[in-house]
Amino acid sequence: MSDEHHEAHGHHRMSRGARIAVIVAAAVAVVLVAVAAFSIGRLSTLAEPTPTTTSAEAGFARDMQVHHQQGVELAMIIRDLTDDPDVRLLGYDIATTQAQQAGQMYGWLAEWNLLQAGSEPSMTWMTRPAEPGAGHATHDGDSDGSHTTHTPGEPMPGLATSEQIEELRGLEGTAAEVMFLELMIAHHQGAVEMAEAALERSSNDVVVDLSNSIVASQQAEIDLMNDMLVERGASRVE
Repeated sequence: MSDEHHEAHGHHRMSRGARIAVIVAAAVAVVLVAVAAFSIGRLSTLAEPTPTTTSAEAGFARDMQVHHQQGVELAMIIRDLTDDPDVRLLGYDIATTQAQQAGQMYGWLAEWNLLQAGSEPSMTWMTRPAEPGAGHATHDGDSDGSHTTHTPGEPMPGLATSEQIEELRGLEGTAAEVMFLELMIAHHQGAVEMAEAALERSSNDVVVDLSNSIVASQQAEIDLMNDMLVERGASRVE
């Protein structure tokens, strides 16, 4: 292999690593802002009604915790299956960011004096109509929330099945990287959908702030992961 090829390859690796590093840094900034917003929110929400156990805020906090916990699981699995530094860095970013956000939502429920487990099936909150004037949704979804096709109690959008997780555990190298990227893109798409549903149904400051952060950061990671798929000879996930 020529010196020029080595240099070009090294530049490509540095560019990819730098791009992931930027996303990691942005995710850390989101976490810090979210923590500050929660602290400030404890004061500002004194004037807001406390969410009830069947509210969109409570449903989102419970369901997104479960969703994020699987994201952490998938990220930790791939770190054991590959030596690729970019994939490992991405996995680290996903695991740390989603673990922190899950902890933040746990804290919301505690602050609202609500149980961590709800009395309704998961995603029930997503089937209710959107609230006029709620949130600051970052997409062009239907204003009345009627676009949702979810059935309460069925798997949350984007969750990997237990069979898919076991299949991933049995792979290694590039094959494991490709399956992880495909599963995580779908997982992120589901999280974005849930966050956008929360934005359609809530005007609570801390919920709106975190939901907007999830939409922005996970969409950026979806774009990155699609590029990483193409580099590995796989098709983009739409």
